[in-house]
Amino acid sequence: MSDQPELLFLSHRIPYPPDKGDKIRSWNILKGLAEHYRVHLGCFIDDEADLKYVDHLKGVCDSCYFARLNPLTARLRSTTALLTGDPLSLSYYRNAGLQAWVDDLIKQRTLESVFVFSGAVAQFVPASLSEKVRRIVDFVDVDSDKWRQYAENKSWPASWIYGREGRKLLEFERKISAQSDAGLFVSPAEAAFFRSLAPESRDKISHINNGVDFEFFDPELAFENPFTAAECPLVFTGAMDYWPNADAVIWFTEEVLPRLREKRNDVHFYIVGSKPGTEVKALARHDGVTVTGRVEDVRPYLAYGSAVVAPLRISRGVQNKVLEGMAMAKPVVATTQALEGIDAIAGEEVLKADDPDEFIGKILTLLDSDKDSLLGKRARSRVMRDYAWSANIDRLTAMLSGTAPGMGV
Repeated sequence: MSDQPELLFLSHRIPYPPDKGDKIRSWNILKGLAEHYRVHLGCFIDDEADLKYVDHLKGVCDSCYFARLNPLTARLRSTTALLTGDPLSLSYYRNAGLQAWVDDLIKQRTLESVFVFSGAVAQFVPASLSEKVRRIVDFVDVDSDKWRQYAENKSWPASWIYGREGRKLLEFERKISAQSDAGLFVSPAEAAFFRSLAPESRDKISHINNGVDFEFFDPELAFENPFTAAECPLVFTGAMDYWPNADAVIWFTEEVLPRLREKRNDVHFYIVGSKPGTEVKALARHDGVTVTGRVEDVRPYLAYGSAVVAPLRISRGVQNKVLEGMAMAKPVVATTQALEGIDAIAGEEVLKADDPDEFIGKILTLLDSDKDSLLGKRARSRVMRDYAWSANIDRLTAMLSGTAPGMGV
């Protein structure tokens, strides 16, 4: 292992356990790169529950630095950016300890590459870093546009703050993209969108698909049924402190579910995910709704659910919840936004619905026929064919070594 090249891996959140969208991607990339590099990991821990996974990552990486982050304190600190003109996101993650560790590492080690997961932590890569060190930033999605969407859906003053963040963050994204050897996104569509926003870096912009561990998400494995026999469960999975997820389940509960239950009163909506806020918890007061909070394993809910729903109205990038539902051979009913970047045939491998009538019609058709079985089988076949992590890691290591053909594709 000592003759392997060395790589600095920076992440805005500890990349383990893979229990939410960004950590699924960061963990699988880290795990894959650790087979080719001596990895030095610098990341933030924003949840006390994740402290127990520190030793696991120390066993994977050559060295680690874990910066503690208190979300409340970080939000207060981020407001200083309103005075400096910086994006709020940069002040949120500013950390002298992590910066000192990175600076010392660069002095003491001969790094071949730097991999940055999430644009906000690119601020820790010194401008003085040797040009011989290849730098790749995985933006995942166009975060600045997410803030723009937030602004459109909020009232003043939040709309002004979010709009400002979208503009300032785009300026930063363009800057670090120009300074890097490559900027990555989660899908060809997302990469193409950023090229339209940053044409000066278009030849450096590419993508690495999200993948699925389809041996882990395997419908043939045995799971204990979390539902009662009298239920027809519809399942939504995702971190519930993420506003687009919260917005999705609130909209579905209020606009779709009551009318759906008028047709089928055995339908029950399960909201499965950690850290539900007050508004999401309150949905449990509705007939036919269960808010589980964090669960140890989402697979039993997917395995025994009648269908997976992804009614996201605000979204960027690729939704792991959709890929995981497909991998479990479940029929997935999702909005156009939730299906963005996923190469699946609507009507044959997934079902697309964007308004209450479409959701109700397609869910009822599923529940009243045997179409769900064929749809689920086709969905899993698609995932196994196009979303294996191994192919993504091969593509990434070629980029890091400078041997990847044609960027900007």
